[in-house]
Amino acid sequence: MALHVGSALTDLKPKSDREKEEESEDDSEVLEESPCGRWHKRKEQVNQGNMPGIESTYLAMDTEEGVEVVWNELQFSDKKIFKAHEDKIKNMFQNLMVVDHPNVVKFHKYWLDVKETSARVVFITEYVSSGSLRQFLKKTKKNRKTMNSRAWKRWCTQILSALSYLHCCEPPIIHGNLTNDTIFIQHNGLIKIGSVWHRVFAHELPVPDDLRTPLKVQREEHRTLHFFPPEYGYLEDGTAVDIYSFGMCALEMAVLEIQSNGEKVSEENIIRAVFSLEDPNMKEFIEQCISVAPEKRPSAHDLLFHRVLFEVHSLKLLAAHCFLNTPYIVQDTAVPFPIGGLYN
Repeated sequence: MALHVGSALTDLKPKSDREKEEESEDDSEVLEESPCGRWHKRKEQVNQGNMPGIESTYLAMDTEEGVEVVWNELQFSDKKIFKAHEDKIKNMFQNLMVVDHPNVVKFHKYWLDVKETSARVVFITEYVSSGSLRQFLKKTKKNRKTMNSRAWKRWCTQILSALSYLHCCEPPIIHGNLTNDTIFIQHNGLIKIGSVWHRVFAHELPVPDDLRTPLKVQREEHRTLHFFPPEYGYLEDGTAVDIYSFGMCALEMAVLEIQSNGEKVSEENIIRAVFSLEDPNMKEFIEQCISVAPEKRPSAHDLLFHRVLFEVHSLKLLAAHCFLNTPYIVQDTAVPFPIGGLYN
């Protein structure tokens, strides 16, 4: 009996530093290089949140900048279909490369890899090492802490700033899959929206569903179903889709977690979560975002100036009052006595 226990204890023995180092070396093994030699694909696979359409994501090294990036692979099992739409695919990726905002995961580079019978698109994106917003909220709740209101406002502002940028592009870029799984947090607290290419892949790539491997539509996932507005799938997508999803993200940030019935979050659970908010401004803000009628949802730009987020610094406010209450500097052209008199 003692032998068996000893054997079990041996099996449970923690790995030595050398074993850990060897595992780390295995993960850092270079499997492939980009055609230009700048990006080196590693063995270690990463899961940078919910990124529909991309099954193969690997950690890679940018040898010029010395930073880690994500190596994404979009596979096409039928070369004929790929060739038929190659120009549109190129145009689609070129448009993604010009998206540049501090709160959007950066799209660095892409290239095509065409074989005899298959094809793939490889593209490099920014790596966010601190995890998703969902992971952060889960850890916060586990430690029995609450979301700091200042952090909530700062993160809401960053997300809305990114959405405002995307929605003001020509044509507007609609995210279409904004959840706490596709919002990431940098180590310095900076928010990054990922999976911006979701809607482009899922809706604009003209490939039949049975051949769109590995493209997948993630709406069927019960865990994230409540992030999608009631009109989703029935009306043509508009920017209001993202506002609804943002409202749900803001609500989850405020309450840390919306209770679910099994895997699905019901409308009753959402109403209960909104009702639990103590700040009336926050409550009104979220209710506007998750309005059932798309036309009643404010734009991302307008939400940035909602009173729950937009605050004028007290010193600036005091300076403004002094300016307005001082008659001889109300207007440049309305000075009741010569300016020179001020210095006499």
